[in-house]
Amino acid sequence: MRQPYGCRIASSTVYAHPAWYANQGYLVLVLDVRGRGDSGGQFLGFKQEAIDGDDSLLWLRNDHRCNGKVGCYGFSYQGLTQLLGEQPELAPDALAPAMCGLDERQHWASEGGSHWWALSLGWGLQLAAESCRRRNDQPAWDAIRASLLSGEFLTSGLALLAEHDPTNPVLEWLQRDPLSSTGWSQYQPGPLRLQRPMLLLQGWSDPYLRGGLDLWRQAQQIGGNTRLYIGPWSHLAWDRRVGGHDHGSQACSNVDQWQLQFFDQHLRGHDPIAQHHCKAYDQLSQDWRERDPGRSSELLFALRSNGLAAARSDEGELVPASGAGQVVWVHDPWRPVPGRGGHLGLDAGLVERGDLDSRADVVCFSSAPLKEDLELWGQPQLSLKLAADRPGFDLCVSLSVLPRDSAQVLQLCTGVLRQLGEHCRSLSRRNVQLQPLLATLRPGDRLRLSLAAAAWPQVAVNPGDGSHGPGASGIGHQVITLHTVLEDSALTMQPMAPHPAAELGRKGV
Repeated sequence: MRQPYGCRIASSTVYAHPAWYANQGYLVLVLDVRGRGDSGGQFLGFKQEAIDGDDSLLWLRNDHRCNGKVGCYGFSYQGLTQLLGEQPELAPDALAPAMCGLDERQHWASEGGSHWWALSLGWGLQLAAESCRRRNDQPAWDAIRASLLSGEFLTSGLALLAEHDPTNPVLEWLQRDPLSSTGWSQYQPGPLRLQRPMLLLQGWSDPYLRGGLDLWRQAQQIGGNTRLYIGPWSHLAWDRRVGGHDHGSQACSNVDQWQLQFFDQHLRGHDPIAQHHCKAYDQLSQDWRERDPGRSSELLFALRSNGLAAARSDEGELVPASGAGQVVWVHDPWRPVPGRGGHLGLDAGLVERGDLDSRADVVCFSSAPLKEDLELWGQPQLSLKLAADRPGFDLCVSLSVLPRDSAQVLQLCTGVLRQLGEHCRSLSRRNVQLQPLLATLRPGDRLRLSLAAAAWPQVAVNPGDGSHGPGASGIGHQVITLHTVLEDSALTMQPMAPHPAAELGRKGV
């Protein structure tokens, strides 16, 4: 494992301590990447990892304690380090990258054209604190730590990064335009790495899920030997309870056992274990199911309202017929709608959001009680016509279940779309992709779609002037009136990792 947080931690926040793997017969090496922990040099983020990774693998393969076979494991930053290298012959013999992606813009820093605000600042300041520790700058370390503990980092974080860690890679991300690919790095593992045995561990409430699914798709495309698990996990919680929701004993983290079986097979020649193309955890029925990420459930709902779907949470409808009606609502930056739970929240996971839906700046559409089970498998997508009276707005969407036997509104997943420019004033079709999911609703349950114009602090508050803005609401932020026409609106389900042939078909090739 190669990681930037100090090798003694060894990602033991989510994995078993390396001593456990050593007790199973493995030599375990955890390395500080360049410029982190006790390693010398300057930390440059992902840019340094291909060359440094090759050097590390060459050294390890030639060490007298190693039999020549090497497996890599680790999540997040440690997931990407094992995927990067310039010399194909040094590629690991087996890889277990969890919760990571290859595209800095789309997999690490933004979604729907908007920066991840709280997550990016929090991670950037963690990296900055390590820089302060290495140069023994106690006052700067204290300032960063205090801002994180108090929540002040949400407004002061950019200034702290610029002052105390100006070469921080996250600061560079937050200064780039997430609506454009210009300046952003994309990493591409060589074919040999993608063809090696790979165990991909992903979480429904993890921000990097889409990156992991893209990696799975690429490996499948070139015939890789890839196994995918998607569990009810957030980035730092891989056990039973996520976002306050108890997933039952079946969801207890088996990650270390899965990894041990995987490495035993591919590094030690043990008998193959049962192969699963993809195993995914159903967040409502609370069981593991085999599913194909290249396919999705059949789903089609339209939106209907007599104009009161913002004023009353029970007025708007999700209907199987055509959409109808119009809704106008107002976003006030003085009291932006909070983001809660999901994959971008510091409180990530399934959460109750009934109080949010009761706000008059949140537009709700609910289905009738279901007559039979409804499995939601894939990536939900909302398509509707929308305009604003400013050259900038956000559309923040939540999908929830209203269980038949409670008054709860349980949020399942979220998505965001940022729009900037004069086109915002025109009534045009807008498409929002939500976080993928697997969740089966029961007869009597209802499905709810909620729309808002903010999700603070998960994403920065849109200032309404055509710019991305400074993050939190400020004196220059504008009140934004939004107007949606529900004719031809559609809530559908798309494959979360389309097969290459399906992608070509959609492009008309």
